[in-house]
Amino acid sequence: MKSFTASIEIIGINPFVFIPEKILKSIFLKAQKQKGPIPIIGLINKVPFKQTLVFYSGHWRLYINTTMLKNSPKRIGEQIKVSVDFDPEDRTIPLHPELKKAFRKNTDAKKIFEKLSPSRQKEINRYITNLKSEESIKRNVEKAIRHLTGKERFVGRE
Repeated sequence: MKSFTASIEIIGINPFVFIPEKILKSIFLKAQKQKGPIPIIGLINKVPFKQTLVFYSGHWRLYINTTMLKNSPKRIGEQIKVSVDFDPEDRTIPLHPELKKAFRKNTDAKKIFEKLSPSRQKEINRYITNLKSEESIKRNVEKAIRHLTGKERFVGRE
């Protein structure tokens, strides 16, 4: 794991730090790629996290959310100690069983889902997978199906 000190910056509403070039090159080498999201693990002020490095607006950025660093949006300009490394662990989330069942009943929605970008598919599936109650899962699976068939918004999307 490579360590560095960085100042928290913000773009839009998103706090982030830049990763030093030498450390980025090490991560690229381990990831065997320099494009697309790159999964990483690390520490912020000695607290472990999992995150994804993303290239946005000409720079690789490590976005700092509030689970990684409490009150991160209010800590712009603060110096933090960061350690990072490539995370080779598979982060695939299997399709939620209720969503899978709904796709068996509605093949049109399934076809539309399969045409979505992988990141959008993951967003919908992760949202449903992270719900706690059976009732909210059922309600949101139904909502996702209506969204995919053009009848309703879902997870803040048109």
